[in-house]
Amino acid sequence: MLAKEHIDDLLKRNGNVLSTDGDKIGSIGQVYADDENGQPTWVTAKTGLFGTSESFVPLEGARVEGGDVVVPYTKDQVKDAPRVDTDGHLEPSEEDRLYGHYGLSGGGRTYTDATAGRDADDREADYADTSRSSVGHDTSGPTTDDAMTRSEERLNVGTEKEATGRVRLRKYVTTENVTQTVPVQREEVRIEREPITDANRGAAMSGPGISEEEHEVVLHEERPVVEKETVPVERVRLDKETVTDEVTVDEEVRKERIETDGDNTTRR
Repeated sequence: MLAKEHIDDLLKRNGNVLSTDGDKIGSIGQVYADDENGQPTWVTAKTGLFGTSESFVPLEGARVEGGDVVVPYTKDQVKDAPRVDTDGHLEPSEEDRLYGHYGLSGGGRTYTDATAGRDADDREADYADTSRSSVGHDTSGPTTDDAMTRSEERLNVGTEKEATGRVRLRKYVTTENVTQTVPVQREEVRIEREPITDANRGAAMSGPGISEEEHEVVLHEERPVVEKETVPVERVRLDKETVTDEVTVDEEVRKERIETDGDNTTRR
């Protein structure tokens, strides 16, 4: 059973009502205390769209875990509880209906919102930022207005430049065979004979009649002469150009969806 000192702490922490198996039933709305001894006996769990529906849950057998209240009932059992106006006071007849639903014996006593007897200035100071009226109550953060914000992730794709490799120019020497035909000349001996005539008789008779004699002719021929020279043939440099490709990006993004949760929605 919760004690009186738990009331203010629970309301300030904006906690939740949880089932014994850890399911969230709803956020804590109001705590009702016994009119005679002031002990907290009932808590309301805000359910439905924007927490506009409140279900009464007995605090008998409940325990506090941090800012949450763990009750020995299932989520469906709480959501199916009789609808009772949260007007700050629980009548005996309403109490009996609730006790019957939860299988408990009623005491015929009345219960009042535990915050109703406090000084108005104290309540305003404590809950100015955590209003629990019809204004929306964000169970995952601070109290908001009467609307819920839906967010989604969007994909922003850009580019960045990174080095992917290096290219350098390097010279090296190779050897190859070159074949070229060059015309060459050579001298050959040819014997010429001419008869004795009046024109050459004198030259023929100028020597001894009978003698030995040698004549020598030097022969010449051309041979290929090879010379090599280095000449520039071209200039080579590195240059860069930009080309454009298309790359498909496939990534997951998250989106928030909003749905209603409650059985008391009126269709029109």
